[in-house]
Amino acid sequence: MAGEKVNRLSLKEKDYEGAASTMCRGCGHDAITASVIRAFFESSIDPRKVIKLSGIGCSSKTPAYFMSQSFGFNAVHGRMSAVATGTNLANYTMIPIGVSGDGDTAAIGLGNFCHMIRRNVNITYIIENNGVYGLTKGQFSATADKGSVMKGGKINDLPAIDLCELAIILGATYVARSFSGDRKQLSPLIQAAAAHKGCAILDVISPCVTFNNHEGSTKSLKYVKEHLDPVHDIDFIPHFENIEVDYDEGTDHEVELHDGSRILLHKLGKDYDPTNRMQALQTIHAAVAEGKFVTGLLYYDPNRPEFIEELNLCETPLAELDQDVLQPPAEALEKINAELMK
Repeated sequence: MAGEKVNRLSLKEKDYEGAASTMCRGCGHDAITASVIRAFFESSIDPRKVIKLSGIGCSSKTPAYFMSQSFGFNAVHGRMSAVATGTNLANYTMIPIGVSGDGDTAAIGLGNFCHMIRRNVNITYIIENNGVYGLTKGQFSATADKGSVMKGGKINDLPAIDLCELAIILGATYVARSFSGDRKQLSPLIQAAAAHKGCAILDVISPCVTFNNHEGSTKSLKYVKEHLDPVHDIDFIPHFENIEVDYDEGTDHEVELHDGSRILLHKLGKDYDPTNRMQALQTIHAAVAEGKFVTGLLYYDPNRPEFIEELNLCETPLAELDQDVLQPPAEALEKINAELMK
């Protein structure tokens, strides 16, 4: 199409698309796919340098629907975090994005998820959170709010796991929450997460239109829209663009990411600092007590090194090392063993 917008790589937005979606009509997951496509296009990220990761569930089908030119790995149920760790170690030059669900992440995969975070593995990890197991007919997941009602009438009597709170406590260096239908907020958050070097967790409330969109659900489209509580408006400025801002003093908070990109947080009547860990946790707790979903960039730590920096790996990605480097001679192994015996 004449005049169609291209990015710095001379790619069009449609070059970031994937296969046609097979989700239920109106599924929030498709809206997240659209935001991923927009974010990676706007940031001029080469799809051929991206590795897409997923586990099992409706959410884990999502990577098929964006960036068809990228590499992909569909892991077994709950093991995406472990695969992401291995991927990061094998080739740190790849740009990893993982899409998981509240079941895949907060239930069977919770252990792997926790250790990925505490290691600060470099990844953009999107949780498509609808509070139910969509592939197995809508049972409550571990993120379903206590007191919420299943489509068949059953009431959930267990407390929910708040994945943003958990991520902050375990050491994630970028934590955000958004709503699948809010592309204006979600796309910049994904852009910033992809530019961040470290573990970036995005908990995205994504209503299930088939099993969890009824009266009594706390993750229905209607309920979520009525209970969103954004802490700021968000703009993202890639490092390659000129940075020209003109805002009234005291109305914005600028966060600079590792690659020089910046997020501009415009206050909505709140004095919120995303680098304040305790304030982030208190804000989440206050929102839960009020039955609200607080959204935006909740926490950011620019100082903690990512996992591969802690390990002091060689500059050449491990996946590209020659066999003679990977297999040291017997003399070298004997020297190592001798050192260990001291």
